[in-house]
Amino acid sequence: MTTWAGRTATEIAAAVREKRATPREVVAEHLARIELLDVRVGAFRQLRATAALAEADEVAARADLAELPLAGVPVAVKDNLAVRGESTRLGSAATDETPADHDHVTVARLRAAGAVVVGLTNVPELCVFGTTEGVHGTARNPWDTTRTAGGSSGGSAAAVAAAMVPLALGNDGMGSLRIPAANCGLIGLKPGFGTVPAGIGHGDWFGMSENGPLATTVEDARLMFSVLAATEVVRTAEPVTRTVAVSVRSPLVGVTVSRPYATAAREAAQLLAEAGHRVRRADPPYPLWLGTTSLAHWTAGTAVDAAGLDPRQLTRRTRVHAAVGRRFVASVREGARREQLRTRMEPFFAEHDVLLTPALARRGPAAADWHERGWLRNLLANTNYSPLTPPWNLTGWPAMAVPFGTLPSGAPCAVQLVGRPGSETELLELAGQLEELRPWRRTAPLA
Repeated sequence: MTTWAGRTATEIAAAVREKRATPREVVAEHLARIELLDVRVGAFRQLRATAALAEADEVAARADLAELPLAGVPVAVKDNLAVRGESTRLGSAATDETPADHDHVTVARLRAAGAVVVGLTNVPELCVFGTTEGVHGTARNPWDTTRTAGGSSGGSAAAVAAAMVPLALGNDGMGSLRIPAANCGLIGLKPGFGTVPAGIGHGDWFGMSENGPLATTVEDARLMFSVLAATEVVRTAEPVTRTVAVSVRSPLVGVTVSRPYATAAREAAQLLAEAGHRVRRADPPYPLWLGTTSLAHWTAGTAVDAAGLDPRQLTRRTRVHAAVGRRFVASVREGARREQLRTRMEPFFAEHDVLLTPALARRGPAAADWHERGWLRNLLANTNYSPLTPPWNLTGWPAMAVPFGTLPSGAPCAVQLVGRPGSETELLELAGQLEELRPWRRTAPLA
């Protein structure tokens, strides 16, 4: 008997198109794995077992089954995007339980491509923080369940890393795809502004938040990105030589990068150099004001999303985050600092095609009740382990996390690739070369 849990989305879709598997058997096997493992991992807020099986049968009956790029592929959706017939809770007790009457455009595109939504994944309240816990559960790293999966797309990343689904949909406003991808050993791609429809919260955190894929292989990430962006992204026949800048410097003053992550970036750079790329050590011109600007945008986005919600039902860290952000909303909306940052970075990216950095500064914090802890403690924990992701939300340029090596604990390590606007294909190409040169174990050894 063929086992489908743990297979790639590309393999599953090909098998379904060729009638070597039915959508129902594929989905049923993944649902069984979720029922077995999620009590330990905490990936899902809502499982759609009955509905997913019915949707699988609908996919099987489609006249265009043989042309569907994601035929019968089970996917998980982050719980801040609308899924028809389900409530969208954003990790909070303050949100409405009324089921959505339509799919978010990205969910609709996945379903049109033949994917089956098996459930909605856990997030921190209002998708604010780089750890995932709250009233609906705690998402743990399947490689080390004592540690957080990351956030805010933590449940989505945990689901993929545990082979509960081959693909998951998340989004990224300050690193919310790349952080959990790095923790959980996945590809996490934050597209550039306007490449994939956003429509996240009330204004996409001023245009900084982007929807994107979480996958175990570059091929799967490319496939899902093609569906989300409604454009075919193909692998180039011959690799193109790129100019790659490698930097292990933290963008934030006072925050350092630990040795394992710095070593991973240097070793990845060496592999790319040996593959023929022009690799040089070069630090982006991060401004001294980057930290305060990141904080202003991060908190202001939360202030807008929290408006209209009952503050008594929000956790203390969320209330404080929103209160801090209210004073910045007007200046953040003007966008002057973001434009200054883009202008400052453009000469660097005119000289270099791609920036290679560590994905994180250190491993993810413990899986704990962070939502019951103070705001400052959360702020410091988040900033100290993930200083390298926010700059590229501020610029609106594409960036992705790529698994590379392991930490002393045995959990995955990761690097980050950043490119100029429109360079998603180039980033995927480089990530694919890293995958070939230093393959990673795709899913955690849970049983």
